[in-house]
Order: sequence, then structure tokens, then C-alpha cells
Amino acid sequence: MYSKTRLTFTISALTFVTLLLSACAPAQPESVTLKLALLPVLDTLPVHVAASEGFFEEQGINVEIIPVSSAPERDSIVTAGEADGMLNEIVSTLFYNKDEVRVQIVRTARAATSDAPIFRILAAAESGIESVADLKGVKIGVSEGTIIEYLTDRLLEAEGFTSEDIATIAVPKIPDRLALLGSGEMQAAMLPDPASSIALLGGANVIVDDTSHPEFGFSVLTFRKETIDAHPDAITGFLVAIEQAVEKINTDPTQYAELMAEKGLVPPPLMATYQVNPFPTAGVPTQAQWDDAVEWAMTKGLLENGVVYQDSVTAEYLP
Repeated sequence: MYSKTRLTFTISALTFVTLLLSACAPAQPESVTLKLALLPVLDTLPVHVAASEGFFEEQGINVEIIPVSSAPERDSIVTAGEADGMLNEIVSTLFYNKDEVRVQIVRTARAATSDAPIFRILAAAESGIESVADLKGVKIGVSEGTIIEYLTDRLLEAEGFTSEDIATIAVPKIPDRLALLGSGEMQAAMLPDPASSIALLGGANVIVDDTSHPEFGFSVLTFRKETIDAHPDAITGFLVAIEQAVEKINTDPTQYAELMAEKGLVPPPLMATYQVNPFPTAGVPTQAQWDDAVEWAMTKGLLENGVVYQDSVTAEYLP
């Protein structure tokens, strides 16, 4: 009888201790899902690599990619709160934050160097345009209010153009700009690489690119401020995963040839020969880069008041 009572007491005690430990154990945080609006451009490769390699999972986050075909489509999705983040440019960030801080740049995604361009102004094969001077007054296809238009102005100004010398026409979608340039219906266009490399295969000519001024040519990863404030650890984890992906890409980009083809980041005609240049390691745009974009937007009449760098760019979550 004594033995049975003792056994019952022991079981009860163990049950109590187990319940007590369970109650004291920290609750496992629920996995956060980050939705990203992404254009089909090479700049997004680290995001796709991080997803395919399971780097986001390792950080305890889910990443849902929302494909978009143009900057206006991307911006409408993010503005509506249907996406938490995006690949965009410094200029569009200005417009998001012109009245209040709605988004923050958390990382530079891709950047031009003196050896590797990201953006090129090209002339159609039969346009007769052979030099920068020939572009005066010629309508250049751009995506308005984005880094495409900003770079067009800045690169041509660096070549001595005045604002009166520069003419543009709005063609928001990259495939449309590429097609119009290839058919000769448009004499010139600003295109990101590798779309510009496709244009070269079709006979287009490079007139000027951002290797001459690499400080202007870059893209960024940006998140809604609401998402950052609600899930700071998820943003940190996201950037850790991106850093892992960048390291793998820079070691051997050819291992992701199939992934680039699947996501439409490099056009099929280029897959066999296209060279992926190194992606930048963790960093954000400088204040000088930000201030130049603000000055451009205000000069163009696109922005009435300045937007503070520290409110719109943060390095706080970089690994």
C-alpha cells in the first residue's frame, strides 16, 4: 500500500514539474511572411537564390514573391499594402516618403562599377545616332519618375547637355522599350542590363552608360515602415539570408544559370554567354547619393520639399 501511494505521488510530482517547465518555456515565435513585389530583373537574383537555398527558412521567415511587370504596378501593390517590400530605386523611395515616412531602404541591391554597367542609353540600329551629341532633342524611352529617367538626365548632363537638350518619352515596361527600340519605332532608350545586352544583339548601339558615373547606377531593397516596425527581427533575418545568397552568387554565378532562366532574369539568347558581375555586399546608399536624387526630383518639379535621408535609409538591420 505504501509503495503504491509513493508511486502515485512520484508520478504526480513529475507531471507537475513537466507542466511547470512547459509553462515557463518561451513560446516559439510564429514564422513571419514577408511579401516582396519584384520586377523580372537580375537585381533580384539574391532573393531568388536565398529562397531556393532555404536561407530564409533558416532565419525563420517565409518570403512570398509577387511578380510585377513595371514600376507603376509594383508601386500600386506596395501602396495598397499587398506587399511588404520591393526592389526599387532611390527615386521612387523619395516619392513614397514625400508626405510621410512610409518606406525605408534597408540595402543596396545591385550597383554599377567602372567596369560593369547596369544602365545604358542605346540607339536603334538604323537610327543614324552614333554619338552622345546626336541624342540632342531625340526622344529617349524611359520609365518616368524612376532611376531610369534620373540616370538619363544625369548621364547626359555629365556629357554637357542642358535640360532643353534632353527629350524623353514614357514607356514604363522594359519589354516594350526593348521591342520599340528593336523595331526602330523608337530611336533611343534607356535600358537596364541584361535587357540592354539583348538590344545589342539586335544591332542597337551603346551611346553612354553608367560606367562613366557608377555612383548613379544602383537599385535598392526597400520595406514598408509599418512592416519594419512590426517585425524588425524578420528584416534582419531577411538581410542575413540575402548576404548568404550574395556570397554564393559571387563565388560562382554559373551555378544559378537554370534559376536565372526559370525566373526570366536573363533572356534565353544570352544564357550561354552572359557574365553576371559581382553583387555588392551589405551596404546602403550614401547621403550624397540621396541628396543628389532629391535635388533632381525638386528641379524636375516632382518634389516640393526635401525628404530627410535618415528617415528613408537605414543600415540598422544589416548583418
